[in-house]
Amino acid sequence: MTAQPIHADATPAQWLKAALSPRKRIVALASGLVIADAVPAVGFAAGLALAVGALPQGISQATPGVLLAVGALLVRGVLAQCATVVGARAARAVKGDLRRQVLNGAFSGRLSDAETMTATNEGVEALDGHVSRFLPARLAAGVTPLLLIAVAAVVSPFTAGILIFTLLPFVIGMALTGMAAGAESRRQFQALERLSGLFLDRIRALPAILAFQAETQQTAVIARASDDLARRTGSVLKIAFLSSAVLEFFSALAVALVAVYCGFNLLKLLPFPAPEQLSLTRAFFLLALAPEVYAPMRRLSAAYHDRQAAEAAVPSLKTLTNDAEATPVRPPVPATAPAIAFRDVAIAYEAGAPVLTGFNLAIAPGATVALLGASGSGKSSLLHLFLGLSPLSGGEVEVGDAPLSNHPDLTAWIAWAGQAPVVIPGTLADNIGLAWRGAPSERVAEAAARAGFTGDLNRVIDERGGGLSGGERRRLGLARAFLKPAPILLLDEPTANLDAASEAALLPIIRAAAEGRTTLIATHSEAVAELADVVVRL
Repeated sequence: MTAQPIHADATPAQWLKAALSPRKRIVALASGLVIADAVPAVGFAAGLALAVGALPQGISQATPGVLLAVGALLVRGVLAQCATVVGARAARAVKGDLRRQVLNGAFSGRLSDAETMTATNEGVEALDGHVSRFLPARLAAGVTPLLLIAVAAVVSPFTAGILIFTLLPFVIGMALTGMAAGAESRRQFQALERLSGLFLDRIRALPAILAFQAETQQTAVIARASDDLARRTGSVLKIAFLSSAVLEFFSALAVALVAVYCGFNLLKLLPFPAPEQLSLTRAFFLLALAPEVYAPMRRLSAAYHDRQAAEAAVPSLKTLTNDAEATPVRPPVPATAPAIAFRDVAIAYEAGAPVLTGFNLAIAPGATVALLGASGSGKSSLLHLFLGLSPLSGGEVEVGDAPLSNHPDLTAWIAWAGQAPVVIPGTLADNIGLAWRGAPSERVAEAAARAGFTGDLNRVIDERGGGLSGGERRRLGLARAFLKPAPILLLDEPTANLDAASEAALLPIIRAAAEGRTTLIATHSEAVAELADVVVRL
């Protein structure tokens, strides 16, 4: 599913609406389940009223009303559980969609590390309550009270008028406290973002802090940021408690007005001509129904902070999805090795000098190119361009007919072998299979054999790569490259830190992996460079 394009100048509410549009059906289902609670609410009130009204005639006469009330309670419980489960699933789906976009933004360099950490953890999670609780409660608060008031109007039009009149301060009180809570929630999220960035910076600079014995000073800086976040959080909680107190007051006042009217009506002591004469059953039904009219508004008030928290998180998420171009596209994988052209390419990371400028190179389909140069010359950065891990600051890279400036997702085109292949706990076969999920076991065994693995593929490897030598780690990356049916091969220092014998053993494997593919190799090794059709010295 893909979200609708979101304009850069969209308000937080508009951004959330567009971001949630792919999941609107499941959100609507959760809202419908909450609204459906009005039916058993009426049944519960009717059951109580019938039981109380029939009680003077004996327990047996009151039994049907009691059974109706108990059945309504059971139905309400089932509906509440279903609404909770569906709301949680909707929130999980929405968070999954946005988290993928956040990580795409992180890998493309559009966010700083601190912003990425905050957006991935706090920003995305802030939408949980908004989707699972606030959205269903908002729709129910607009529909359910009117349905219940309509039912009350059938029994007592005057009581329905009281309920409608008392809804006005409810709405006004929620609007006022909501605006105040929104401002405080934004300040709280900004304080959280500052604290996250501060922690990340201090962890990176920990060796320097220890070397200059600045622990006490930096502890004080972090403590001040933590205290600021605590104050902001306290302010949000104060407004939330104030909002609940105001709404509870008006709710109690409205129920009290209904109770006074029903009581005086039954006693025929109204100070004005009675518009109607209530029976005990009808009066008790209205008294039982009155709190239900305000229950959706109270639930909305309890969940209103979730909306403010979500809107406060929007600025940290908005960078990633403010237009359709931010969403990676996936061009079809070509059947043959494509040509690659670098045209005046520049790479410059945030707040740093350019790593590379004015780089030009044309690579024929199926050719192998070795990039040689000193550390920091931009060899690995050129490879990372294809994976979205380094920024294309200028110029253009054309891969076949796909320009990288359009942010295409070319991961399906690329087989990658880096200096430190990722290792997961599991068997050697599981680790090789990461390159192609669902690959047949015979294809995994063939890739392992071509990469030079002769041992048992079912041997267990821990998360630190225990049981693999340095050469075997390189072979693991090459085995993944053999396994993945990709027309482009990228190798980053495939023989770094290996002795001459181990390097010589890997050379024919690298040559075999490059066959039929357009290959770029970043290396310091002259022996590896001899495998290439073209050698570029940076």
